[in-house]
Amino acid sequence: MTRPIGDQGDKPTEMRPSSDGGQTTGQTSENPEKDKTTPLKSSLGKAESPKTPTPKKEPDGSKPIQKRASIGPDSILEEPIKRRSFFSWLTIAWVAFAAATTTFFGMILRFMFPNVLFEGEQTFKAGYPDEYNVGEVVIRWKEKYGVWIIRTPEYFFALSTVCTHLGCTPNWLPNEDKFKCPCHGSGFRKSGINFEGPAPRPLERYKITLADDGQIFVDKTKKFAYEKGQWSNPESSLVI
Repeated sequence: MTRPIGDQGDKPTEMRPSSDGGQTTGQTSENPEKDKTTPLKSSLGKAESPKTPTPKKEPDGSKPIQKRASIGPDSILEEPIKRRSFFSWLTIAWVAFAAATTTFFGMILRFMFPNVLFEGEQTFKAGYPDEYNVGEVVIRWKEKYGVWIIRTPEYFFALSTVCTHLGCTPNWLPNEDKFKCPCHGSGFRKSGINFEGPAPRPLERYKITLADDGQIFVDKTKKFAYEKGQWSNPESSLVI
C-alpha cells in the first residue's frame, strides 16, 4: 500500500554526495541549530573557519596616553623636567662637589705644610764708624734689615724696628726726636725707651761689634731686652 505524497509521518529526505561522485539520500538532521553552527565546506572540501572581528586601529599620528606616577589624586611632577634644566642642575652639583673636594684637600695640604717664616739676612755689615754722625738715627737699614743704627757721643747701638706692642713698624720723626708707631700710637725715645701709648716695654737691641775689616757688624740672632737688664751687656753696644 502506498502512502500519499506529503504525509506528515514521513521525514523529508536529503541528497548527499557519495564517495563515487553520485548522490545518496538521507534524512535531515533532527537538530537544526546544530546544523547552523557546523562549518560549511567549500567547494575544495575544506572547512571555513568563522571570521574574527578586526580590532579598530587608532588614527594616524595619535599616541597612546601614558599614565604618570602620582601620589594621591595628582601627579608628583606638575610639569615634566626639561632636559636642559636637568643638565644645568647637574653641572651646578658637580661644580659644588669639586669645590668642596678642592677645599678639603687644600686644608689637608695646609696642615701638612705649616707656615714657615723666611727671614732676611740675620747678619750684615753696616759700613765704617766714621760714616755716622753723633746723635743721628740712620734709617737706611730699616727696609732691608729692620734695624736703626744710632751713634751717641759714647757708643753705637742697633735698635729693632719692631714695636713691642703688636709688632708694627714705628717711624722715626726727626722733628719730634722720637719713634712713633702708626698702628696704636706707641712712642719711643731715641734710646728705644717707651714713654707713650700701649707699648709695654722698650724696643730691643741687637748685637753690634766691629768686624775684622773695621766695619760695623750687626748680628740679629742675638737680642737684648731692657727690662731684663741686658742692655748692660757689652755686645749690646759698640764703644769706639
